[in-house]
Amino acid sequence: MTFRTLDDAGSLVGKTALVRVDFNVPMEGGRITDDTRLRVALPTINKLREAGARVALLAHFDRPKGQVTPSMSLKPIVQPLSELLGAPVRFAEDCVGGPALAAIKDLDAGGVVLLENVRFHAAEEANDAEFAASLGELADLYVNDAFSAAHRAHASTEGVAHHLPAYAGESMRRELEALDAALGNPKKPVIGIVGGAKVSTKLDLLKNLVGKLDRLAIGGGMANTFLFAQGVDIGGSLAERDMADTAREIMDEARARGCELLLPVDFVVATEVKPGAASRTVTAGEALAADDKILDAGPATVARLVEAITASRTLIWNGPLGVFEVPPFDTATVAVAHHAAALAKAGVLIAVGGGGDTVSALNHAGVVDDMTFVSTAGGAFLEWMEGKALPGVEALRG
Repeated sequence: MTFRTLDDAGSLVGKTALVRVDFNVPMEGGRITDDTRLRVALPTINKLREAGARVALLAHFDRPKGQVTPSMSLKPIVQPLSELLGAPVRFAEDCVGGPALAAIKDLDAGGVVLLENVRFHAAEEANDAEFAASLGELADLYVNDAFSAAHRAHASTEGVAHHLPAYAGESMRRELEALDAALGNPKKPVIGIVGGAKVSTKLDLLKNLVGKLDRLAIGGGMANTFLFAQGVDIGGSLAERDMADTAREIMDEARARGCELLLPVDFVVATEVKPGAASRTVTAGEALAADDKILDAGPATVARLVEAITASRTLIWNGPLGVFEVPPFDTATVAVAHHAAALAKAGVLIAVGGGGDTVSALNHAGVVDDMTFVSTAGGAFLEWMEGKALPGVEALRG
C-alpha cells in the first residue's frame, strides 16, 4: 500500500496545514464525555507544530444536514483540546471564507485553529467542487487524519485533495499500515472472526473474506443462520432463516476458494437474555426446545477456535461470538480475546480488530491495549474489509 505521509511533505516551516480530524465526540450538556478522538489527533497536530506549520483543524460533528445548528457547534471542543495540547487553540466561526482565512492568518508558527463544523455547509456532503476549492484556499497542504470518514467522498475528505498536496496524518498512517498487515499483505496463515446479528448486513464482507483468508470463524446470530442452513436445530434463536440459501452459497464459495469455515460445534442456550440467566451447553445437532435461544459459543467451539488462532500468524476480528453485553454470555468472546491478545503481546500474532461492537467487546475483555491494533472507524473499517476502495484513502496514494 503506497500513500503519502507527512515524512514526504518536505519543510513545513511557515506553511499552513489543513488537517481533517474526527472530532465527532460524545457530548452531554455541551461537555465531552470521552476525549479519545481528541487524543488520537495529538500526534499529527504536534508533529506539524514542531515542524513550524500553522494547523487548521477541519471536522464534522453530528448531522446538521447543511444547516447552521448552534447545538452542533465544535466550539465546546476548543478548551479540552487546548488542555490536551498544552497550548491555546483559536476558534473560527466558519470553516471557509473570511472567518477561516482571518483566523489562520492570525496564527503564529505552531499555532492551532479549530474551524467550525464543516457539515454546516450542504456542499460538504455533496462533495461540491466549488466548496472543495474554497477549502483548498485555506492552506498549503492537506492532511487527512480521519480514517473513520475516509469511506465518504465528501469535500473535506476527497474533494479538497484535488486542490492541495495531500498526506496521511499519523493516525491515518497507523491505521493503514495495520490494515495492510491484516489483509493487504498479511503473514499467513490468516484467520478471520466475523460475528454480529445478521448475515444480510455483512454479505459483501463474507464474500470478500472467503477469497482472502485461510480460515473464517463465524459467531453470534450470524452463526445461527449458517447452522440453520445446515439443518441444525436452533430452537427460537435469532437467525435470518430466509438467508439460508445465501449462507449455503457462501459455504460453497469458501470451499471453492480453500477457506475453512469454522462454525460452532456447541453453544450455550437459555430461555431468556438477562444477567445470570440459567443456561446449559448443547452440542450442535441436539434437539432444542422452541424457547431455547443460542446466546454464546460453547467450550468446544472456543477450544477449536483457540487452536486455530494459535496456528495462525494473522487475525482479523469483526463482531462478538455471543451476547457479550449480558454475562454469562460473554464467556466465549472474552476467552478468545484473551488468547488472541496474549499471542499478539508475545509478538507471534498480528491481531487487528475493528467495527463498533468489536471495540466494545474487546474493551469489555480488557485486551484493547494488547491487540496489535484496534480500529474505532466503524463504517470505514467494514468497507475496507469488504474490499471496497475508500475515497479518502485513494486521494492519498503516492
